Amino acid sequence: MTVKELFDAGARKYDGNRRKVIYCFDDFYGTLLDLIPFAPADRFSFLDLGAGTGLVSALIRERFTRAEAHLLDNSEKMLTLARERFSGETGVDFYVRDYAREELPGPHPLIVSAMSVHHLSDSEKQRLVQRVFERLTPGGYFIHAELALGATPATEALYQSFWRRHLGSTDIEKEALDAIYQRMACDRPATLDHQLAWMRAAGFADVDCFFKHHNFTVYAGKKTEKPYE
Repeated sequence: MTVKELFDAGARKYDGNRRKVIYCFDDFYGTLLDLIPFAPADRFSFLDLGAGTGLVSALIRERFTRAEAHLLDNSEKMLTLARERFSGETGVDFYVRDYAREELPGPHPLIVSAMSVHHLSDSEKQRLVQRVFERLTPGGYFIHAELALGATPATEALYQSFWRRHLGSTDIEKEALDAIYQRMACDRPATLDHQLAWMRAAGFADVDCFFKHHNFTVYAGKKTEKPYE
């Protein structure tokens, strides 16, 4: 099965298990929210790459009630659930697209992504970071909550061992847990050092990692007129 097919198949139960799968859920997503450089009453637009069921967009709009959300995902079933989540709300648009190959909507002063880009190859990740930079308005931010590969095989083995022990300790049903492991087998994360380097090479300034717990990281950068040096 392709990554898209795996997420289509697991769409209905995806949100219900997020907090159980991501053992640092509150800090992980909370850091993403804290990095958004706007006041709660500000009006701005943002693009959510790999938006899935709309979890991140919902968290953002809960804090920033006037924010206009643009959700993009290549899984129609995931976005169907996102549409249900935002049913009756205004200021929310949906795009069924492959962000690795198709045009990104914009420009926007904020682009976010959570737990999605690690399905791409490293070369696709690098190209996407460059395209994200191009679709930001000057002074805009890219905030990325993402998996990172261990810096060495030993640290990666430690990450995976911890994560799998955690998953095994949850009350996730066996069928759902098997589907999670199947999706994890398609993961292609890059090291944090590489991901930060790609941000800087694309032109982002003030690039830094603001949260890291084993393989879960949140980092961000700001678009500037000149390449970062």
